[in-house]
Amino acid sequence: MALHNLNLLPYFLLPLISLLSNHILPAQALTAPSDISALKAFKASIKASSIPPWSCLASWDFTTDPCALPRRTHFTCGLTCSPDSTRVTQITLDPAAYSGTLTPLISQLTQLSTLDLSENSFSGPIPSSISSLSKLQSLTLRSNSFSGSLPPSITNLKSLESLDISHNFLSGFLPNAMNSLPNLRRLDLSFNKLAGSLPKLPPNLLELALKRNSLSGSVPKSAFTGLIQLEVVELSENLFSGTLQSWFFLLPSLQQVDLANNSLTGVEIPKPAGNGGGKLVAVDLGFNRIEGYPPVNFAGYPVLSSLSLRYNRLRGRIPLEYGRKKSLKRLYLDGNFLIGQPPAGLVTGGVSGSLGDNCLQACPASSNLCLPSQKPNAICKQAYGGRKGKGKPRS
Repeated sequence: MALHNLNLLPYFLLPLISLLSNHILPAQALTAPSDISALKAFKASIKASSIPPWSCLASWDFTTDPCALPRRTHFTCGLTCSPDSTRVTQITLDPAAYSGTLTPLISQLTQLSTLDLSENSFSGPIPSSISSLSKLQSLTLRSNSFSGSLPPSITNLKSLESLDISHNFLSGFLPNAMNSLPNLRRLDLSFNKLAGSLPKLPPNLLELALKRNSLSGSVPKSAFTGLIQLEVVELSENLFSGTLQSWFFLLPSLQQVDLANNSLTGVEIPKPAGNGGGKLVAVDLGFNRIEGYPPVNFAGYPVLSSLSLRYNRLRGRIPLEYGRKKSLKRLYLDGNFLIGQPPAGLVTGGVSGSLGDNCLQACPASSNLCLPSQKPNAICKQAYGGRKGKGKPRS
């Protein structure tokens, strides 16, 4: 009698038939064969000695189907499958110090939306075949040892929304076609060895982080044209030079800027655009070579709360407007050649930071804002051409 014709059996036999069918009928494979072979290649490319017995990868036992449920003893973690259990949609490994390479056969997982291998010890190049993952939305390879260049084919990932390959050993230039990633919202390639100039950036970017690389040249307007949603720019610890021009601070959604530890020699700060506009909250331009006077227009940005221009080559007086700015909570102007008296509103207004290591007079020693102590008088006179308060500091 066919097992499916259960309505003809006595009611009391149904539990027995159900029990027998669970043990006699062979389990049907669910996961696509191409996905299984890709997962096998993925695990095989990782050194067996680096797979701890308690880790996700240790539970990947291919005697069972990867997407079969429930996964109580095999494939307990590390991957997610589609609702119909036929395709792998996510690989999110635990930080277990896995070492090895990323197999080019990862390209067979064509329904993958998330690939997260962060905080492990993967090495070698990022395979160019990764461009076949047309459904990929999030690629996170942070804190590994990947090397070589960022493959130009990565710009074919049109669904990509987040790309984080920070804290690796990537070198070479950024792909010229970075702007062909229409859905990319977050890009973090910080702490690598990338060189060259900034290409045109993805049009819908919200956050850009490229700190501690070897990027050089000016900060080009062409790279940022049309980025009306950009909120966060982190380009510190690079080799950017020249003048940071006024167009940069007119980006309409800009909130946080970090260009510290570069070689900028000038900065143009425009008045906020629009009716009291300007969303700037924090700006760090410290440890550059910026000359001139402290930009008074920073005081016009209504929500600016943190400003650092420390260790540049600024001269002249601290703008009185800084002392009147109610939103300003942190101000670092130390390490310049500023003269005169600090605005009373800064010293008494509860602002934290430092005005030390300048050429100020009457900066009260009782105020933490005046630490460290001011430069020796001889250095200040030399900086102003032998007469403190006149002229331009020497390099």
